[in-house]
Amino acid sequence: MLQLVSDSSCDLPDDLIRRYNIHIVPLVVEIDGECYREKVDITPKEFYKKMAVSRELPKTSQPTPLSFSDVFTKLSQFGSVLCITISSGLSGTYESACLGKKLSGAENVTVFDSLGGSWGQGLQLIKAAQLAESGHPLKGILTELEKCRDKSNILILLNTLDNIVKGGRLSKFQGNLGKLLDVRVLLHNDKDGKVVLQKKARGKKKFMQMVLDEISRRCQDMTLVDVGISHFNNLEDAEFIKKELIEKHHASNVFISEMGVIMATYAGECGMIIAF
Repeated sequence: MLQLVSDSSCDLPDDLIRRYNIHIVPLVVEIDGECYREKVDITPKEFYKKMAVSRELPKTSQPTPLSFSDVFTKLSQFGSVLCITISSGLSGTYESACLGKKLSGAENVTVFDSLGGSWGQGLQLIKAAQLAESGHPLKGILTELEKCRDKSNILILLNTLDNIVKGGRLSKFQGNLGKLLDVRVLLHNDKDGKVVLQKKARGKKKFMQMVLDEISRRCQDMTLVDVGISHFNNLEDAEFIKKELIEKHHASNVFISEMGVIMATYAGECGMIIAF
């Protein structure tokens, strides 16, 4: 039986992790001098509260090769292991997992670069689990995952520039000007799995319409398309987008989850990530 592994940045809710028996290797976040393992030592809500009062952007680090090796060694006894990681363009986690494979000495371990994060990674995990349940061999699953990865869309909605300023990617003056003008930013994952600027807008109403227009440009009919939305303290807007996708694009399967610690570090308050 195929054993599925992921790092914690996939943002899958606990019920789906249990449903598909996905083994999670946590990334680590450091905030105000304290280190926490995502999904182990700290919950998203606890992290949101700590980040709100922190003057500096939290620091994140990938799991160690040894942490992957331990999981691979254990699981490889029960069947082939497929590990799907956050994009190598965003984190060193993929490389760490590859080193963990070597350390484990297990030949039946495959590490797959999702070239995404949050639900962009999570939807690939669900796809792999469903294919495995249907009896598909690992080779066939990998072929389907490559197709899924190639056609995936990942949009990152930033409602605040605060975390970009804290991270040093924008000056404090530019951040304050953006706040004054109510500038909101839409980013997307490119084909190399890196995050780049897509568009920006002033004001929430214009921003949300811009996001919906961009989704429409990329995909008109979502009848057979899975959609995942993660949010940072912004269930209201996530539900609004879900409603719009159902009504205008006939989306039949839309997942909503809290944004995990790692993704929230960069998305900031009220940020969202939409993958389809």
